[in-house]
Amino acid sequence: MSETIEKIKCLIIGSGPAGYTAAIYAARADLKPIMYTGMEPGGQLTTTTEVDNFPGYPEGIDGPAMMMDLQKQAERFGTEVRMGMVTEVQFSKEVGGIHKACIDNSKWVEAETVIISTGATAKYLGLPSEQKLRGGGVSACAVCDGFFYKNQDVAIVGGGDTAAEEATYLANICKKVTMLVRKDEMRASKAMQHRVNNTKNLEVRYNTEVDEVIGDQVVDGLRMVNNKTGEKEEIAITGLFIAIGHKPNTDIFKGHLDMDDTGYLITKGKSTKTNIPGVFASGDVQDKEYRQAITAAGTGCMAAMDAERYLAEIETSEEEEKEVTA
Repeated sequence: MSETIEKIKCLIIGSGPAGYTAAIYAARADLKPIMYTGMEPGGQLTTTTEVDNFPGYPEGIDGPAMMMDLQKQAERFGTEVRMGMVTEVQFSKEVGGIHKACIDNSKWVEAETVIISTGATAKYLGLPSEQKLRGGGVSACAVCDGFFYKNQDVAIVGGGDTAAEEATYLANICKKVTMLVRKDEMRASKAMQHRVNNTKNLEVRYNTEVDEVIGDQVVDGLRMVNNKTGEKEEIAITGLFIAIGHKPNTDIFKGHLDMDDTGYLITKGKSTKTNIPGVFASGDVQDKEYRQAITAAGTGCMAAMDAERYLAEIETSEEEEKEVTA
């Protein structure tokens, strides 16, 4: 363990749209941000082949290329982007306190403010054929990728509200949607179930799971299995959407920051403030409703502005104390 502790004004943990946008704003505010990218530099968008719904890219852009653009912009204003994983944190509960973070179990840094942008990881089924075709027809975001399957046959896996919402969204775009529900009923609310059942081009298969995703470079079909009878059936599809949930990347913050029962960080009101003064959360790590690149970027901007105001308030109060004691 290194004995030299680096002192930072603004530490950004995570490097997706939220982290990079926070870095751009923090750097322009002269907070001299230092970012640690984590194990997946660029976040979930690095697994997306085409991003068509982020403003400013009229022709669309490759996900990894967009993340490189954001990184270059952040670095242009002075952000220092470092490869590394924050493996432990020690947060001060005092206003103006110093927060500590351990990098790769080997180096500690001290920060006046911390912006957490560690994101959330989509849950997949774990089948080899599914993993092979991620980005080639297998997606975990219907809103992001559904447009590419306009007037085509697709399938979606899941039985909760998110799956039901995404299934009906796809039904407005695609020719036919086959929804695979593992149990004999959906977990979705009654209102969402009614919406699914009233959508003509949406077929629900209960007690049904994915046996194999068919295709070489892209998805050509799907082999399903009835988990009650063991009967298998193949259908021709071009896209498979997995909607079985996300896991927020917040394990190292457990016991330090307030979070809901699924692990998403809780922020105060319309701000990005956590329960710890000087620690802010942005992006999918605190947003389980929208989970879009543009909304993540928006909260990254908010986090940097919240951090800037927090430091300004501390500086003002310190100056007032000096005047009183002078």
